[in-house]
Amino acid sequence: MNRSTPGITPLRQRMLEDMHLRKLEPKTQTCYVRAVRRLAEFLERSPDTATAEELRLFQLHLVDQGTSPITLNATLTGLKFFFSVTLGRGELMAKTSSVRVPQTLPVVLSREEVARLIGAVTNLKHQTALTVAYGAGLRAGEVIALKVGDIDSQRMTLRVEQGKGAKDRYAMLSPLLLERLRAWWRVAHAQGKIFHKGWLFPGLDPMDPLTARQLNRAILAGANAAGIDKRVTMHSLRHAFATHLLEQKVDIRVIQVLLGHKKLETTSIYTHVATAVLREVVSPLDVLPTP
Repeated sequence: MNRSTPGITPLRQRMLEDMHLRKLEPKTQTCYVRAVRRLAEFLERSPDTATAEELRLFQLHLVDQGTSPITLNATLTGLKFFFSVTLGRGELMAKTSSVRVPQTLPVVLSREEVARLIGAVTNLKHQTALTVAYGAGLRAGEVIALKVGDIDSQRMTLRVEQGKGAKDRYAMLSPLLLERLRAWWRVAHAQGKIFHKGWLFPGLDPMDPLTARQLNRAILAGANAAGIDKRVTMHSLRHAFATHLLEQKVDIRVIQVLLGHKKLETTSIYTHVATAVLREVVSPLDVLPTP
């Protein structure tokens, strides 16, 4: 079967097919193609003609331009795929290496700030979606991918299908969250905006889900309305979920499972921002004997 696409060079077509064979996520494919395009612009010729020294110079060019470590590493990963898989010349990347990404702590909202933010969102669909993000610790992409059938009120779980890393998992469903989801269902179903087996948070067209961009706009508007001056994103609610659970003395290994983290080290970052836990630690200064 001919899978060629009009207007695409044979080289790019081959790379697209290689990524398709390995079932890479659409965002990953876009990132890899962008990396090869940037190299071609730097060389001013076809990227498959690059030498090992030119690839080293390209990385130096990116560094000199002030490219962030995350973008730089993503670009190199895309090029490694192109040269190793598509061209079968992985040795050309020998003079390039990934850079260390500075470890930063997430900005965490307090419980009071979360309540103010969610309460400031006037659109019921958006408000309920943000409540799910915080109440179950879901990523934005996982929230918008939920379907009505993913709610299991008997087992009190939310089914997260093909989350990050193409993994299925179950998230917690609290009684209050279930109550709010039922309230949203009653209103949306009565207005014909939600179907029995459709998206839990449909877009303007009920056949399509709400987009991550729409959710991000909603949370920014809510933060502004609530007078929160911290940098807030959808992931802030997931950070708050994990931190607040840790402050409630929930075992960090349980939090790891709820977040769907593969490694405990990823979850352990929240031990650095759980201020309630830090406040309970007694400084050795306070127990020094009185001279």
